[in-house]
Amino acid sequence: MSVALDATYSLGRNLSGVGVYSRKILFGLAQAHPEEQFYFHYRPHRFLRSLRDSLPANARRRLLTGAPGAEIFHALNQRVDHRARRTVTTFHDLFVMTGEYSTADFRARFTAQARAAAERSDLVIAVSKFTAAQVESLLGVERNRIHVIPHGVDASVMSAGAREKMVLFVGAIQTRKNVARLVRAFERMPRGWTLVLAGAADGFGAAEELAAIGKSTRSADVHVAGYVSPGELDALYARASIFAFPSLDEGFGMPVLEAMARGVAVVTSNGSAMPEVAGDAALLVDPRSEDAIADAMVRLASDEGLRSTLVERGLERVREFTWERAVESTWDVYAKLRSLTVAAR
Repeated sequence: MSVALDATYSLGRNLSGVGVYSRKILFGLAQAHPEEQFYFHYRPHRFLRSLRDSLPANARRRLLTGAPGAEIFHALNQRVDHRARRTVTTFHDLFVMTGEYSTADFRARFTAQARAAAERSDLVIAVSKFTAAQVESLLGVERNRIHVIPHGVDASVMSAGAREKMVLFVGAIQTRKNVARLVRAFERMPRGWTLVLAGAADGFGAAEELAAIGKSTRSADVHVAGYVSPGELDALYARASIFAFPSLDEGFGMPVLEAMARGVAVVTSNGSAMPEVAGDAALLVDPRSEDAIADAMVRLASDEGLRSTLVERGLERVREFTWERAVESTWDVYAKLRSLTVAAR
């Protein structure tokens, strides 16, 4: 079977969750199926940059213009400009369509792109049940065409060092990530604790979110780390005692699994995809309530036993989320689409 994939989003120094997903699926498929032929397609603005990337022996680099000619085309980030012979599209989230998390112009473009991708796709992969329900309700895709395939998480060697009195947040600073409420909730933490915000400060509404720091009574204890390298991020995970991720809307929430895999007790939202990702391995709170966020963090700060329990549950939880499983489930979707097409002839 020949498979073409949109590899555009797999490039860059500061990879988003979509970028990480793209690389794991692209290279994971090629490794798991060495007998098959893969074509990594890049949009024109990324093609020259892609030349720096070494590809697997069974992968070829192509320019993404028009519809790829392979048996299966997989759009890895909910964008399909041209209908191909057989198309699978991954949808990560639709928060742009449901909340005030972007400009009106971007919302209109995003919505049109999402609707076109849904209409041009034979089958859809959603990264969570929450996203699957949105694809069905907002884009009108029949449920039997949607397959839920969660992200994976890389196992990490945990540090043997002592944890610090640190609350860690990881993600781009933007309205949706709810940083301002987190900062205000942090003011109720005991003295001696710090809050570290790791992520690029360039998202929609970042200035307003960061303004909460200057107004905070604990501003000296809040540190904006900006974008950090993977090694630096691992070091922060190794130091943190609490991971706080009270996002208002997530299609999946990869940082929650990353924190669990690195042995950090998690506080996260009780809405969007967070409950199905976190399970019983985190404290779930109303992200719009500063009291709820603060109470959960204070509780964890004062209860080492509870933190240990959540760490143990988290390490068990992440075993359910592997990239190998995501890769093989994706291949199964290709095989299903191929068989459906053959049966329809």
